[in-house]
Amino acid sequence: MLPKERINYTYLPKFNYKTISSRCKNYCVKLCGTKRTVPLDRPHHKHIFWSWLGSFIGIAATGYLSAKTGSPLLMAPFGATSVLIFAVPDSPLAQPRNVIGGNLIGALVSLTILHLFGSEPWAMGMAVATAIGIMQFTHTLHPPSGAIALVVMMTKAQWQFLLTPALEGSVILLLCAVVFNNLAQERSYPKHWL
Repeated sequence: MLPKERINYTYLPKFNYKTISSRCKNYCVKLCGTKRTVPLDRPHHKHIFWSWLGSFIGIAATGYLSAKTGSPLLMAPFGATSVLIFAVPDSPLAQPRNVIGGNLIGALVSLTILHLFGSEPWAMGMAVATAIGIMQFTHTLHPPSGAIALVVMMTKAQWQFLLTPALEGSVILLLCAVVFNNLAQERSYPKHWL
């Protein structure tokens, strides 16, 4: 039988209820939020109508060209891109550099990971996380691009996906946004190209 080791209790952290209670309280405050960042007022009805009409035209045009050319130019993340470029065109996340760059990065990163590691759940997480990191590093953050990474992984897309629909679909939507948003007097798009 081995002799029992002596435990030196002086090096063990002390259990402090006040510290734990304070941390729990701070965590709960974070969960509830500290201030409201969403505007209390609803956007003007003209803004809502222009956003609706622009997204309708952008998606319809992309769908029409997709049907006419037989190329798959539409994918679900383009719905989220439409929200950004037509409803909040002033957002840094809606600028052309972000739309094109983010969508290409999301597609390229996920295609690379898919062809190297397959479409296992951990590879899906790696594709989205890596796409986000590279978009942040290159200043091309575009939230729908994270969804594009998942679309690639879930559909096991081929390299052609990078061109069609990622690049071509993004360019069509972007051109619709540039033309349409500048028709309204109070709108100007883009704020910057690069």
